[in-house]
Amino acid sequence: MTQTSERPPRAGVVSAIGWAFFPIAFMARLPYAMMVVGNLTLVVAARDSLALGGAASAAVGIGTALFGPLIGAAADRFGQRPVLITSAIASGALLALLAWVAYSPLPDVAILATALAIGAFSPQVGPMSRTRLGNLILSRAPREFRERALNGAMAYESMADEINFVIGPVLVGLVAALIHPAAPLVLAAVLSVVFVGAFALHPSAPAGTRHDEARAEVAPARELLAPGLLLAVLGTFGVGLFFGATLTSLTSAMGDLGSSESAGIVYGAMGLGSAIFAIGVIWLPANFTLAARWISFAAVMLLGVIGYALAGLNLTWIVVALLVAGCGVGPTLVTLFGIGVRLSPKGRSATAMTMLGSGVIVGQSLASAVTGAIGQAHGSAVAMWLPTVAATLVVIAGLANMAVGRRR
Repeated sequence: MTQTSERPPRAGVVSAIGWAFFPIAFMARLPYAMMVVGNLTLVVAARDSLALGGAASAAVGIGTALFGPLIGAAADRFGQRPVLITSAIASGALLALLAWVAYSPLPDVAILATALAIGAFSPQVGPMSRTRLGNLILSRAPREFRERALNGAMAYESMADEINFVIGPVLVGLVAALIHPAAPLVLAAVLSVVFVGAFALHPSAPAGTRHDEARAEVAPARELLAPGLLLAVLGTFGVGLFFGATLTSLTSAMGDLGSSESAGIVYGAMGLGSAIFAIGVIWLPANFTLAARWISFAAVMLLGVIGYALAGLNLTWIVVALLVAGCGVGPTLVTLFGIGVRLSPKGRSATAMTMLGSGVIVGQSLASAVTGAIGQAHGSAVAMWLPTVAATLVVIAGLANMAVGRRR
């Protein structure tokens, strides 16, 4: 009886948004997943500088930090469609431009300026997809099914992100190795125009809020600064730091092993465990609270990267440690975005989701720059300890969230 009663709400959500939404939204994320890795790979190959590659990745993050939430706010105000179409075209053109600038005689500052613009116009597909599903569930699903439906939706979204973060680096590594280091960014440019454009034009794209409705229907902007939501953003920022520090230190280590272009393929080991365990969140018991999940899975991340730091240049142990770390990353992201959906102020869900999504890319880019500089100055052995700093931050943010949650 229970199984039968659970099916209609799930079927209703899927049929309401349309089956085509899922493959379109999945592919539209891929350019975003390729962006930082492709940037790093291209600049290191073109300019022979890990530090410059990390700085270019950081510039992407700075652009996202400055403009990502504004893109979300614009989507809440004017609707996702015009914002995404503009982002898709601008992002595609800028990615192709960077592929040329890296090999041109232009100075390094031109690379950094282009990377900054790429971050500023990067399409926020993941946050906007979560917004569409979250709003649909909260408005249409019966109250008794909403919690489970939201868990399932956020688990799917994080799994889609994780699979793309597996496919993205692997695709960058393969295309760069088989064709040319600039080829991954050209491919990302094409994918951005085609699939982000299709995602923008999908009927599920919500309309904006008319000016005469705004005061009644939209919560004050100060509610975006609620402690619980800001801690979730800090958590995604820590996960981004974790991604950037791990990938950049792995690139350095693989360079020591004579195969830096294969770093994206090895990095995929972490994403494999992450994707599998992200979708497994659906079956976790309800009494395993979001706050407890955050701390527990962040601790698994920390355990995995301690093993990674101790692995040295032993490739087998590096892969094993990344698999363990990945088992914590996926569920942690599901939990963080689940908290974000629940705490999003009314009428500002795209802004809130973009804040969380921007946290990932900003952290990833910043850690890429710092880890690149440290790796170049002190070697891979030192750089491989930096992911433990990021994982520790995620654990600390989780403990703070539990304390704030108890007071709330």
